[in-house]
Amino acid sequence: MSLDAATVRRIAKLARIRVRDEEVATLQGELNAILGYVEQLAEVNVEGVEPLSGGMRMALRSRADELTDGGMAEKILANAPDRIGNFFAVPKVVE
Repeated sequence: MSLDAATVRRIAKLARIRVRDEEVATLQGELNAILGYVEQLAEVNVEGVEPLSGGMRMALRSRADELTDGGMAEKILANAPDRIGNFFAVPKVVE
C-alpha cells in the first residue's frame, strides 16, 4: 500500500496538523515506510501463538499490607536540626 500526496494531506487535516506543501513529500515517504513495516508484520507466522488481550490474565503478586515506621527513624532524623523522640521538632507557627 502506498499513500499519495492527496491522502497525506487528508490525514494531516484529520489529525489537525498543518503541513506545508514542501513537507508533503517527506511526510509521504515516512508514512509509506511505516505502512511497509506494518505489511512486514502481517507476514509473521503466528500460528500456535495464543492472542493476549492484555495483562489481565496474569496474577499479580500481593504482599501483606502492614503498617510500619520504615525502620529507619535514626537515619531519617540524623540531620534534623531539632527532634523530639522519633519526630521532627518545628517552631510553633500558629499563635
